[in-house]
Amino acid sequence: MNLRFTALLISALLLLSCAQPAKEEGWWEMRGIVLSTKELAEVDWPAIAARSGINTIGTHITPSEVVAFLNTDKGRAFTEACRKNGITVEHQLHAMAELLPRDLFDEAPEMFRMDSSGVRTADFNCCVHSQKALDIIASNAASLAKVLKPGNHRYYFWLDDNAPVCCCPLCLDYSPSEQALIVENCMLRAIRQVDPKARVAHLAYSHFMEPPVKVQPEGGIFLEFAPIYRSWDVPLTMEDAECPRGYPVTNGDNLRWLEANLEVFDAKDAVVLEYWLDASLFSRWKRPAVELPWHPEVCRSDLETYAGYGIHNVTSFAVYMDAEYFERFPSQKPIEEYGSLLQSYVPSIHTPVRY
Repeated sequence: MNLRFTALLISALLLLSCAQPAKEEGWWEMRGIVLSTKELAEVDWPAIAARSGINTIGTHITPSEVVAFLNTDKGRAFTEACRKNGITVEHQLHAMAELLPRDLFDEAPEMFRMDSSGVRTADFNCCVHSQKALDIIASNAASLAKVLKPGNHRYYFWLDDNAPVCCCPLCLDYSPSEQALIVENCMLRAIRQVDPKARVAHLAYSHFMEPPVKVQPEGGIFLEFAPIYRSWDVPLTMEDAECPRGYPVTNGDNLRWLEANLEVFDAKDAVVLEYWLDASLFSRWKRPAVELPWHPEVCRSDLETYAGYGIHNVTSFAVYMDAEYFERFPSQKPIEEYGSLLQSYVPSIHTPVRY
């Protein structure tokens, strides 16, 4: 037996030994879906999720929207249906505008970001070198954690969506992902005062894809990888495929960003936030929604790729799949196939080991 064959055999055996999941759960510990309150109010998503083998529903978009929804009769019915079906509820939120209220700008503009022309502005995010801003953000995150308690202790309080960060002299040397991580570390410390098991997401998304270097994640920060600039017509392994929306990004770029982030964050605790089911993305965030271009073979291949990195948690946006959507496009086959792919998945000896 030559050395190369022996090495390949050992690699395959190691993969099989570490890939044997608990029989009840399978490889994917989180089999998720993320929906806005509109979808949750109009469609019986707990029933769809239960039928499809989906075990986690993430609410979306902002904290105030979700809190208001959960305090309605429909919101309480949603929570109870998830409980009865064994579905974990978490909250994936664009939160910064509420964690640092914009009406504080007049009294303390130094808490807010400086734009590239040197002007303080309350449009997006914050100055991460303002201790006062960090203290307010952390305090409000802890207060919000008391109200929006995820069933898995994972908190997703994201910065403003696809928005610029601070360019002041102190912040300028810090990348967007490093500025985000400064905020996330502060939130984690505060939230753990009310939930000792809390974990806080570091969202790698849009211009936050490069991993942090100058700032290190504190224990309890986990990677959430959301490759919004990629092609969904072909798998990630088709590395030359370009984002179809005019961004100069390839699938291979996303894989390189993932690998670089996994040098900083633990793969076993990481969450992939994909867009396989996101009707809003394929509709360019304009209603009426188009029918989802579902490619099960792409999803299957991508799952194999993510598993090869040792990732065990995956979810997908399914925004715009509301009552109007299902009236126009009644088939739930994409959701059912997505859930089935997750629930039945077991890595094979052919899965490339990337970790």
